[in-house]
Order: sequence, then structure tokens, then C-alpha cells
Amino acid sequence: MKIAITSGKAEGPSKLNAFDNALLDAGIGDVNLIKVSSIIPADFKFVELPELKPGAMINCVLAHKSSKNKGDVLTAVIAVATSADFGCVVEHSSTNEDPEEVREMAVFMVKEMMKTRKMEIKEIIVEEISHTVQNGGSVVAAIVYLE
Repeated sequence: MKIAITSGKAEGPSKLNAFDNALLDAGIGDVNLIKVSSIIPADFKFVELPELKPGAMINCVLAHKSSKNKGDVLTAVIAVATSADFGCVVEHSSTNEDPEEVREMAVFMVKEMMKTRKMEIKEIIVEEISHTVQNGGSVVAAIVYLE
């Protein structure tokens, strides 16, 4: 299975428009996202996000946050832990929290998922994005299952 990690940020006249614009910035705005839980198979391969066919049904794990409050700092993080067997994914987002603390919490949670499963961590990959709201902003981070 091929998977890609992506993120985006944007402004918009409403929270919904900001979210849509952030999805477009991440390269996943013209597809139908199907939220799945947080397991990736052992036979996965990370790839660059390809151009996706508009209207395609795409499985993903998605972290997002939107706000209309000027000055809010939005952060979205995806943390992936891999092992020889399979991997776990955590999505985490926050408003007005230190982005480094949001990242650290996502990494902590994915490590705990692996520990609970008694799996040795091979690698941890993190995708994160932050944005300071001007008028209406949004951030998204996602792991996208491609096949």
C-alpha cells in the first residue's frame, strides 16, 4: 500500500471556507475524504502525494483546526510510528498551544499506541503545520491511503 503525508494552511471568509482552502493547499481539496482509524499495514510505502482525480474517494487520517479569531495560533499534527508488523497513526490539533507541545503530545500518543500493542518502533514520522489566523484560518495535516 502506498501512503502520503501532507499538510496545508489557509485563510477564508468563514471557517468552512478556510478549511476548504487548507485542504486545497494540502492537495486534497478536490476529493472526498473518508476518515479511517489509525492503523497502517506492514506493506506500506511512503510516496509523494500525487495529483488526485477530482471526486475520488480517498481514505485518510485527518487532523484539522479552524478559527475566526484573529491572532489564534492553529496547529495540526500527524504522527506515524512504524514497526516490522504494521504501524499506528495519531492525529492531534490545538488552538493557542505551543506548536512544539502539540507535536510532542502526538509523538507521545503514538508511542503509547505502539507500547500497548507491544510493538518495537522502527521509525517515527511527523507532519505538522501551524498558522496564525488573520481573519479566518485553518490548518490540516493528513495521512492519505492511496492504494
